[in-house]
Amino acid sequence: MHSPSKLTISVSLAMTCASLAAQSEKPNIVFFLVDDMGWQETSVPFWTSATPLNSRYRTPNMERMARLGTKFTNAYACAISSPSRCSLMSGMNAARHRVTNWTLHYNIRTDVESDILEVPDWHYNGLQPEDASERDAVQATKVTPLPQLLRDAGYYTIHCGKAHFAAEGTAGEDPLRMGFCENIAGGANGAPASYLAENEYGSGPFHVKGLEAYYGTGTFLTEALTIEAQRAMQGAIDKKMPFFLYMSHYAIHVPYDADKRFVGNYLEADGSGKHDAMLNAPLSEAEINHAALVEGMDKSLGDILNFLQARPDVARNTIIIFMSDNGGQAIWPRQGRYNYDQNFPARGGKGSAYEGGIHEPMMIVWPGVTKGGTVNHNRVMVEDFFPTLLSMAGIKNYRTIQHIDGKDIVPLLRHPRRTRERTIVWHYPNLWTENIRQADGYGPYSAIMKGNYHLVYFWETQTLELYDNKADIGYTHDLVAKKPKLAHRLSRELTDSLKACDAQRPRLKSTHMAIAWPDETLRWKHD
Repeated sequence: MHSPSKLTISVSLAMTCASLAAQSEKPNIVFFLVDDMGWQETSVPFWTSATPLNSRYRTPNMERMARLGTKFTNAYACAISSPSRCSLMSGMNAARHRVTNWTLHYNIRTDVESDILEVPDWHYNGLQPEDASERDAVQATKVTPLPQLLRDAGYYTIHCGKAHFAAEGTAGEDPLRMGFCENIAGGANGAPASYLAENEYGSGPFHVKGLEAYYGTGTFLTEALTIEAQRAMQGAIDKKMPFFLYMSHYAIHVPYDADKRFVGNYLEADGSGKHDAMLNAPLSEAEINHAALVEGMDKSLGDILNFLQARPDVARNTIIIFMSDNGGQAIWPRQGRYNYDQNFPARGGKGSAYEGGIHEPMMIVWPGVTKGGTVNHNRVMVEDFFPTLLSMAGIKNYRTIQHIDGKDIVPLLRHPRRTRERTIVWHYPNLWTENIRQADGYGPYSAIMKGNYHLVYFWETQTLELYDNKADIGYTHDLVAKKPKLAHRLSRELTDSLKACDAQRPRLKSTHMAIAWPDETLRWKHD
C-alpha cells in the first residue's frame, strides 16, 4: 500500500489548518504541562499547609496563577511519562491503551530485566492516529487524538516541546500526524539530551530537533520553547483563529544542566549551595540546577501570562491549565534520603505507586468561570482532560474510535461547591529502572484509589498494601491486616476494572503462567 510522505502530509495539514473557519467565541486553551514535576517542587502549597520544600523553590508565576484561578489539591497522573501523555491525548486509562511504560525505539521495549517475571506485550510503539500504517499499528493503539478533534472544530493546534506519544519512525511520533497544525521540537524523545544551545540541545536519540535557529545563541531550551510558543500564538491570533497551545516543557527532566539565569538564586556569596530547610544541609550542585530548572519553567509560565495579558481581548477568552505528567524524581541524582526528602511529606517519586509518584500540581484559570484564589479538593486523573478540554471548547457531538475513560470536570469548575467521587485505577505491569525497591512503591503494580483509601497490588510478590492517603500521605501504615474486608473489596473492584480494560498481566518466568489477579492473591485464598 502506498503511504504519503511526511512532507506531503505536513503540507496538507498546514493548508487545512490555514483554511479553517475564522475565530468565533470559542475559548483559546493553553495546556501548560511540566515534565517530572512533583507536587511539592513549587512555592505554591498543594498540601494542607506549606512545607520546607515549598520554601526551597521560587515560582512567583505559579503563585500568580493560583491567585488568578483555582488550585486542585488532588490531581493525579500515571507514574511514568508516556502513559500519562497517551491518556491525555486519548482519554483512555493506561490499562486500556496499554502504553504502560516509556517509549523510544520502534519495536523495542524499555523495561529492565527481572529474574522473576515476564513483562506483558505492552504497546511499546505507542499511540497512533487513525490513519497509521499497518506497520505503525503493531504493538500500538490507534486513537482519534484530542488535537485532531480540536482542529476539526476550527482550532489552530500548536504543539511545543516534548511529545513522547510513540516510537521513533512511526506516525504517532510526529505531532502533525496527531492533529497538530504546528510542531515545535516534538518527537519520540522523552527527554532532552541537553538544555544548552551551545551543545545544540544534544545529539543522539534524545536530541531536541527543530530549534537550529537557536544553536550557539546561549538560549536555554526552556526559553527557546517559550519564544516559539509566543510566535505560534501570535500567528493564530493574526489568522483570527482560536488556538490550542500544548505547551509541553522538557523541563524539569534530567539532565540537570545549569540555567545560568537562575542558579545564582540558590548559591551563597562564596559560591556554595544555600542551606536548605528540608535537607538541613547545603544544596548540592544537582539540586541547585534542579531548582533553577523549576524557576526557568516558572518564568516561561509568566512570559505566557504576560503575552496574554498584553492582549486583553485574547486574555479574556483564554483558558490556562497547569499540570505535570508524573511525580518528581526521587532517586539519582537527587539529594537527601531517596524516596523521602524529594516529595515530602509524600513517599516515593517518579515510577512509584505511592503518592510521590502520582500526585501532581494542577491549576486552572478560566475567565468568567473560575474564581481567583480558590481551591478545589475534587480528585482528577490525567485522562479527564480529554473530555474536559472538548467540553471547554463547546465540542459535544464528537466521534472517537477509542473508549473514553476520562470524566469531564467542567461541572466542578462551573459549580465549585460540588463534590463527586472519583475512583482511579493505575496499571503499570512494567519494570522502570534499576536500583529501586518495592518498599518504596516501585515494581510492576496495579492500584486503585477510592475515597480516602489507596490499594496497591505488586505483581512480582503478589502482595497487597492498603493506605489511608488522607491521614497517612507518607504511607507509613499498611492497613491490610487491620481492614481486610475493605482491602478485599477494593481488590475485587480493581480486578474488575482491569478486566474491563482487557489489561494484560505479567507472567512468572518459572512457569510462564499469568500471575494471579489482585483478588486472587494467596492472601485471600481462604476468604
